[in-house]
Amino acid sequence: MPSGGSDGGALEIVEAKTIKKIDNSTSTVIDPNGPSITCDTSAVTTTDDITYSSPTTHGAKTDLKLDIQVPRSSGKKPLVVFISGGEWVLADRTGNLDQRTYIADQGYAVASVQYRTTTSGATYKDALSDVKSAIRYLRANADTYGIDTDHVFVWGQSAGGYLAAMTGVTNGDKAYDVGDHLDQSSKVQGVVDEFGPANLSEIASDYDQAAKDGNYTAGNSAAQWVYGPGTTKSIKDYTSQMAAANPATHISSSTPPFLLLHGSADPLVSPSQTLNLLTALKDKGVEAERVVLTGAGHGDLSISANSDASPSTSSGSDGSSAGGAKPWSAKETMGYITDFLAGHID
Repeated sequence: MPSGGSDGGALEIVEAKTIKKIDNSTSTVIDPNGPSITCDTSAVTTTDDITYSSPTTHGAKTDLKLDIQVPRSSGKKPLVVFISGGEWVLADRTGNLDQRTYIADQGYAVASVQYRTTTSGATYKDALSDVKSAIRYLRANADTYGIDTDHVFVWGQSAGGYLAAMTGVTNGDKAYDVGDHLDQSSKVQGVVDEFGPANLSEIASDYDQAAKDGNYTAGNSAAQWVYGPGTTKSIKDYTSQMAAANPATHISSSTPPFLLLHGSADPLVSPSQTLNLLTALKDKGVEAERVVLTGAGHGDLSISANSDASPSTSSGSDGSSAGGAKPWSAKETMGYITDFLAGHID
């Protein structure tokens, strides 16, 4: 979640100085210091700037784009829809290219999608509808891109992880199917959620008071994500609107399997966010697994905070941690994702 100003409202996201240790006994804990992934871009065909939907928000139309990578091998490919993060104000579909290419190299069509943000006055409901529109578009154009429509997954990081989770838990909920290709299903067969928020009213619950105060500032981008533009409310209070924005509220028998991943030193989204979602999923009988990356921060391009759970990690000039380590791009970490995907293809 990069910092900075925007037309979408004040950004009061404050990195935590301390992160309390939580009980990870129900999760798999790893220390991904091994080799990073390598990618073979020559093995995939990439098509960029595909307009998949043109929704209107407060009278203004937005042409939403996606980029897709398809392996050049024969046969239909399972689809993975990637959703980037961006602090509710950005949705850069061009990011995480190495990680996306690595998944494509394993035999998946990988589509990275743009979605509406608070900069256009959108809320999470609009963005969720956008992700579902992209899924329907890709199913409608499956022959063009060589997609196996029976196996569609969503994978997101940070705000994108949140949207991936919401996409999964609202499987079959027609309230979020808006726009074109409504004859197609937006259901997904699995969710990969990397360090995504869930209950936004507790997004800073593991942090020091200064971080809590900053994250719960009234009217900030997170508040606008739930309540809409111009709100003077804070996400701190668990109102009915906050409950509706919580993936745990929507878990049902239609919810697909989940893989959740979080860094123990994440200074922007409390690690307990994915832990609590894991518990909620399991309590409802949904297959779910959580992987904790020891010492990892909020993605490979973030600065990790000092933490009771693990040592501080400083950022290098390219945004990676000191010594060049990129835990989120480690083969070990990415292996959990590829194993999850492969394990849910009949």
